[in-house]
Amino acid sequence: STSEAYGDPLEHPQREEYWGNVNPVGPRACYDESKRLGETLTMEYFRQYRINARIVRIFNTYGPNSQINDGRMIPNFITQALHDEPLTIYGDGSITRSICYVSDLVDGLMRAMFRPHTAGEVFNLGNTEEHSVLEYAQTIIRLCEATSTIIFEPNRVDDPERRRPDISKAQRVLEWTPKIGIESGLRRTIEWFSNTLSQPSNIS
Repeated sequence: STSEAYGDPLEHPQREEYWGNVNPVGPRACYDESKRLGETLTMEYFRQYRINARIVRIFNTYGPNSQINDGRMIPNFITQALHDEPLTIYGDGSITRSICYVSDLVDGLMRAMFRPHTAGEVFNLGNTEEHSVLEYAQTIIRLCEATSTIIFEPNRVDDPERRRPDISKAQRVLEWTPKIGIESGLRRTIEWFSNTLSQPSNIS
């Protein structure tokens, strides 16, 4: 699952016990509700058939080997900055996100899958360091040594205002905490994007 199960949360940071604040008929509803349906089915199979399953709610994740044109914030910003193009922000840049480096996420997933006595449990996995979208854009421009400007577009409907996980349960039960700092992770990601975009097949 993902943090989208919480919708546009009224509780901050979000704990696993929080049921969320979701618009079930909005333009983003099919994505949010698909996560909640997946969680419902998982828990019913656990309760009815004792399937060895648990739920992990993944918060924003980034890192090398991302899809360059997948439309997510970090790949978009890095690709735009490496081309010295304007970075596009939806809204005024004040909404916040917490981004987790991919190797930290994989470590958390492995712990959740194989830690004994965790069947039927729900875990948040993400980085608790929270920044505004504008701060991420400015940091990426700096790390890319780009001359990019920032342009602001109208905010997307039902886009969550704040997003930060409470990972105290994962820390306690899985003994998991993210290790890669934001700047370190972004530098690694930028290096991978730079190398990938410089390949002839990716030069437009």
